[in-house]
Amino acid sequence: MAAGQRWHRATWWLLLLVALLPGLWLVARTGGAFGGLGVNPVETLLLDTGTCAIIALLVALSVTPLHRLTGLASIGRYRRLLGLVAFGYSSAHFLIWLGVDLFFDWVLILEDLTTRPFVMAGFAAWFILLLLAATSTRAAMRLLKRNWTRLHRLVYPAAILAVVHIVWLTRADYREATIYALILALLLGLRVFWALQGARKIRGQPARNGVG
Repeated sequence: MAAGQRWHRATWWLLLLVALLPGLWLVARTGGAFGGLGVNPVETLLLDTGTCAIIALLVALSVTPLHRLTGLASIGRYRRLLGLVAFGYSSAHFLIWLGVDLFFDWVLILEDLTTRPFVMAGFAAWFILLLLAATSTRAAMRLLKRNWTRLHRLVYPAAILAVVHIVWLTRADYREATIYALILALLLGLRVFWALQGARKIRGQPARNGVG
């Protein structure tokens, strides 16, 4: 195995380990370690898995800007891993809400999905991530061809819905939600800037100097 491949594999496993550490810590707390889950364990589980999900999603969305800004093409190799980590934490968040919070009571679940906007936004974000995870394989890329790229652009509305979910869920302290919103706005803003810059070049107009 070439040195570059060994480095890539080692980095991949290191990223996976780091990404799983919050989940392992939460599992340990669920078992009673490190002080447990506090006076409201269900709320703690929902909050912590949701936090891990949005952070992982924002990190995954940071891959392309980091690639553009640093010129390191190897960064792109880890986009799929980070996206699947985000889907994993969002699925844990979804299943805890579904089974631990609402005990699979489909009447309550349907009521939440039809009357609570923050639940609607969160569910829509999770469903989009489900579609993206299910089509993240090379076989899906070959099958969908150009439509694969179009489909996976849905990660942007998924991220917006996830942030909206957090903002609508927040009752008092909006600092954390604001940080997520600003980071997402920066990541999406860079993409819009680069897209406009590319459009100017295609039309033969000189692009202004700037980021990227």
